Amino acid sequence: MRHLRSGTLGFGTALGVAVAAAGTLAMAPAATAVTPDTATVSFDCGSFGSGTATLTATQDGTAATISLATSAITAPIDVGANSVTSTLTLTKNGSGTTEFSGSSNPAIPAGGEVSTGPLTGTVAAGDSLEATSLKVVVFGVTATCKATSPQSPGPFVF
Repeated sequence: MRHLRSGTLGFGTALGVAVAAAGTLAMAPAATAVTPDTATVSFDCGSFGSGTATLTATQDGTAATISLATSAITAPIDVGANSVTSTLTLTKNGSGTTEFSGSSNPAIPAGGEVSTGPLTGTVAAGDSLEATSLKVVVFGVTATCKATSPQSPGPFVF
C-alpha cells in the first residue's frame, strides 16, 4: 500500500479541491442588474408645472439608486450643486411603497430642468418598483408631484 508523504497532495485530493472550487464559483450569485435601467413617467406638480421625468436606476446587491431629470420643475434662479432634497415614492410589488431619497444634484442654471440623484434606497431580489410621486425641496420651497402616467417601458425589476 502506498502512502503519501506529509505535505503533498495526491492527484485525487487535488482533483477534489478543484471540483469543489468550481462548484463554489458556479453557485456564486450573478451580478445583479435592474431592468429596464431607464424609464419615463409624467408628473403633475401643481402650480410648479408638469412634464416628463426620466428615471435611471442602478443596483449593487440590495443597494439601489435612481437618478431623475424632469421638465416638470424648472429652477427659477441658479441652484447650486447638492442643494436640492428629493424623495421619490414608488409602488413596491404592486401594493406597498418604498422611498428613495437624497440631496445630491448637479448645479442647475436659472430656467433649467431639475435634475437630482442619485437617490438611494434598498431593494430585494425580484422587487418591482414604479414611481408614484416626487417631492423636491429647493431653497425651503417644496414641490410635490404626482405621477399622471404609468412608468414606461414598465416598472423597475431588481
